Amino acid sequence: MKRVTLLAEVQQDVCRGCKVCEKVCPVYAISVTDRKANVKADACRGCTNCESRCPFHAIKMVKREEPFTIGVDVSKYDSGKIRELCEKAHLNPEQVICYCVGVRAEEVAAAILGGAKTPDEISSLTGIRTGCTIECIQPLLRLVEAAGIELKRDESGWQWYGVTPTAWTLPEDVVQKYNKRGFYFEEDKELLDRVVHTNPEGEETK
Repeated sequence: MKRVTLLAEVQQDVCRGCKVCEKVCPVYAISVTDRKANVKADACRGCTNCESRCPFHAIKMVKREEPFTIGVDVSKYDSGKIRELCEKAHLNPEQVICYCVGVRAEEVAAAILGGAKTPDEISSLTGIRTGCTIECIQPLLRLVEAAGIELKRDESGWQWYGVTPTAWTLPEDVVQKYNKRGFYFEEDKELLDRVVHTNPEGEETK
């Protein structure tokens, strides 16, 4: 859950239409037309990315008159399907995958089960990526991939992120090469798998 208390506000007389704000908004809430940025107030999740990265300081965050809460109620979805999707992505359902907002893997899985298909849709529903916007894109993409959703590069390409290798996807030649240099890939996978397959009572599910 995230309480959205801030709103991006553009100072039109300062804005030069450089489109940096478009490129950094995780939910596509800001766009430039006629060389001026405009904010869709209902879509803005108050992450401050546009404000902090505008080279002309044309954007400021203001307090919303009517704050609201975003989040996905996981109790409305099949817990078995949530766990199945999370484990397929090598994540424990209760694992926090967005430290800024506190979003857990189960919430992202529920959003996907509810029909969200892209990072911006998932971010808009859960609040993931509306803090630092950096660390949580990888587990988000792993969950999208585990759901069998194929992401395609959008026309702008601004929001595209590739999935980085994990302990489960490292090429075998890399594993063999570095196993003798103090890396413990198999041991790491074993430990991580135990975390993934542990339920709230501390019991392994597999």
